[in-house]
Amino acid sequence: MTADFDPADFDGDSALDTDMAGFDIDPKLRPVRHLPLLVQASGRYNFVRSPRFPMPRALPGAVDRFDDDINALTLYTREELRLDVDGRYPQMTVSGTRAGPLGPVVSWVAALTRTGANHYSGQIWFKDGQVGAIPHTQISLKVTKSLLAAQRKVEATFSGGGAVSFVRTYQFSSASFRPAEFEYDTVAGATRVTEIGTHDHPNHPATMASETLSLDTVYRRAGFNVSDAPGNGAIPLGAAGADQRWTDQEMHDAMQIYWSRFADKPQWSLWVLFASLHVQGSSLGGIMFDDIGSNHRQGTAIFTDAFIAHPPAGDADPDAWVRRMRFWTAAHEVGHAFNLAHSWQKSLGTPWIPLADDPEARSFMNYPYAVAGGQAAFFADFDFRFSDPELLFMRHGPERFVQMGNADWFDQHGFSQVALDPNEEFGLTLSVNARDNRLPYLLPPVVEMALVNRSGRPKLASAARLSERAGLTLIISKDGRPARQWSPYSRHCGESLEIILGQGEALYDSVLVGAGRNGWDMAEPGRYTIQAMLVVDGRAVISNALEVKVEPPESREEERLAQDIFTPEVGQVLAVNGTRGVQSAVDALRAATRMRQHPLARQAAVALAGPLADEYKLLQVDERARPGETPAAAARRIEVYDADLKEARHLLAIATEGSADAAVNAVGHTRFLREAGKLARALDGGVAPALRQTGLGFDAVRAGDVIGGFNLGQDMQRMLALKANGLSI
Repeated sequence: MTADFDPADFDGDSALDTDMAGFDIDPKLRPVRHLPLLVQASGRYNFVRSPRFPMPRALPGAVDRFDDDINALTLYTREELRLDVDGRYPQMTVSGTRAGPLGPVVSWVAALTRTGANHYSGQIWFKDGQVGAIPHTQISLKVTKSLLAAQRKVEATFSGGGAVSFVRTYQFSSASFRPAEFEYDTVAGATRVTEIGTHDHPNHPATMASETLSLDTVYRRAGFNVSDAPGNGAIPLGAAGADQRWTDQEMHDAMQIYWSRFADKPQWSLWVLFASLHVQGSSLGGIMFDDIGSNHRQGTAIFTDAFIAHPPAGDADPDAWVRRMRFWTAAHEVGHAFNLAHSWQKSLGTPWIPLADDPEARSFMNYPYAVAGGQAAFFADFDFRFSDPELLFMRHGPERFVQMGNADWFDQHGFSQVALDPNEEFGLTLSVNARDNRLPYLLPPVVEMALVNRSGRPKLASAARLSERAGLTLIISKDGRPARQWSPYSRHCGESLEIILGQGEALYDSVLVGAGRNGWDMAEPGRYTIQAMLVVDGRAVISNALEVKVEPPESREEERLAQDIFTPEVGQVLAVNGTRGVQSAVDALRAATRMRQHPLARQAAVALAGPLADEYKLLQVDERARPGETPAAAARRIEVYDADLKEARHLLAIATEGSADAAVNAVGHTRFLREAGKLARALDGGVAPALRQTGLGFDAVRAGDVIGGFNLGQDMQRMLALKANGLSI
């Protein structure tokens, strides 16, 4: 989470919100039509140090208590305090951040107990950052309430920990804990649902109030000062009858183009795009893209015609059921933007408190169909809120937890300290498609992953894509460097499908581990160890420790190209296997294709060929409205571009030059399978049969038809046919 110290955020909320835990009146005594009976204390308070830096003085009658912190006087200039003791879902918590000129220095969290009217105290149980900047272990608070925002304040006394006590006064700034901006757009043909009636469907908690509930209100109640961007609207499709199904590449390009065009948006911005379907079919309800653009912004797509649009047979009100599921999916995907999908497990040494697995939780972040009794039982007891641990994290989690990275815990303990029973009924194997595990410089490494049934009997297993499961932890260690935890750029949110694995059968996935939200973790030559843990049925399956070597560059050309390849844009494009819209990445990948028969040239050529092998939807953003169009419609539109089979065929020739098997190995086996049907269109001889998903895997016969057109060796064909039947979705 981000502690945002923009002075503009300290001017108070732009509007009153009776759902928020606070009440704000401008110091100018602007009139308010309806006053609440009670003024609440919760909200955000701030302190800005005087530029004169006055020396701390002992308080009258207290030789060991000062009016400023003499323990860390020069380390910070600004502070923020978040008080959470009343209003909606109070967590009885206070947290704070101290910041210097370059940003946050330390964050802290304390649990509170009410000790009297407007008085609270508690222990500081969590610190992150330069903990020496706040050596204290206890805090006591005196809250001053007022109908006038300028008179509201919190007087905090820090003590304990062997440090000299001091008193700090924080002035009220906002009734919310953090700012956020949402923008909702809808592609023509999709259905946008951003509000529902809580009693629209007859299956609801008997005690839940009947109201019209919006996504904005959900997140305001979670503690955010939500504002809507002015550009909300419908995005027309540029071609009549265009395919309504979206690929990962098309959706990624839309996110990149949107954020590159609107670079002036604040960092706490989220773009929500409602579209019809993903090419995967109705099993995928949404996809979340992290770290888009220079300010790590977020984008999410909701596929409104997916499984969430199909009510169960015999439902009492099918239309209301669909609206509610679309609303739940949108709230769930937006929750990913606040990092709620991650498992902050204390047993893995991560610095936040453990969010214990709770498969029965009635939260936006749980799957309705995964609880005992299914979705009917879930919604019968669901109050359209987040769980208390999730609220604690969203309101009080430190800034750096938005971006996972360092995994120092792994260097000391590996996976030995995992507080989970080992699952010996499955095996998890990692491998790379390179002789002696030696990878050439510049090639973004792809790891082949297999989850194998070793139980001796058929087992029911989730069919979800291995690389995107919340229970996957993948660690990359370079010799002599701290370990890093890999984190994907995007996450799919889909229907909970299961598959029966026979003894010895496996689910497969190919993982581009070279690049992720942390950047390029394997860009430098050297020796690396890669190991993974996957939680299956609540127990840990730990992989082999895969040792690989990244070779040094062999030419000046490789060294020059590295600065263009190892960029966030190219990493994201390769992760989704292609682009037509991110021109800087297209230019870098085209330069890479000139290094004929280098594995990077093969990987780059496939990434460029895929989007050209079929029609392609691309977001276009105008500088100004066209005549006769409303600004909202003209600002953004979806253009549909025809396939360029000639150029795609040329690129495939580069990818397969000398060895088609080498192209598949460079891209990754299952990554190639997911693109094979589209790529086959560019082969000589016309349009090949499409490689389609049927149920939980690929149809083996049709997969064989497509694979056979690539002039692959027999061993590779057998390998791909095997993995096509066990492809995790």
